[in-house]
Amino acid sequence: MALEDDLILRNPFEFQVSVVLVNDSVTREAITVDQMRKFLNFVKEDEHFSRYYEAFYILFHTGMRISEFCGLTVKDLNMKEGKINIDHQLMRWSDMKYGIESPKTNAGTRQIPMTSEVYECFKIILEQRKKYKVEPVIDGYRGFLFLDKNKMPLVALHWEKYFQHAVEKYNSIYKAQLPKITPHVCRHTYCSNQARAGMNPKTLQYLMGHSDIGVTLNTYTHIKYDDAKDEVLKMAGSR
Repeated sequence: MALEDDLILRNPFEFQVSVVLVNDSVTREAITVDQMRKFLNFVKEDEHFSRYYEAFYILFHTGMRISEFCGLTVKDLNMKEGKINIDHQLMRWSDMKYGIESPKTNAGTRQIPMTSEVYECFKIILEQRKKYKVEPVIDGYRGFLFLDKNKMPLVALHWEKYFQHAVEKYNSIYKAQLPKITPHVCRHTYCSNQARAGMNPKTLQYLMGHSDIGVTLNTYTHIKYDDAKDEVLKMAGSR
């Protein structure tokens, strides 16, 4: 029975799940759609944190790993075709040295299509990006989207702090408190939202850069008769 269960979990089926409940083991690191919208609206209108709105929005709506986001360069954005090219990630180690690494797995190398909203966010980022006479170069890569006061690329720790401080300010104003939000929470929230919207698991696996379909399928659970009925009728009607 255990072997059969394992085979089922690893079966890369192709049908689309139109109505899902998201596994609690995954959603414990995600926030609700309502919480996400309230947080983003707050950031957008805040005098200080509005400078991070576009980046926050992109992280919530692409599912990128923060190291992948930090590693993005101007050349990685195909604005003509609306595609994000991901084939590396930016790291900064405990000795404060920077480096470029390949994605965690081969599946991490991918292209993410931009929604119109994500496209507009990247357009604003590119328009507001300062022009430097000398760009930092890390392992041959240059043109990073965000630089710190020392003219070095922003890394994961920077964004974690920006999220932390934004949430703290939000919670100091509003009675309904937000949970902890990090770039990793953004990634899980994106995965959860796409699963709830009925995205094909194989498509979601590709967008998330998961090497194992089982990781993605962990988001799709508790499928019931009504869910199956709706899907069967939908497929029959499309023929």
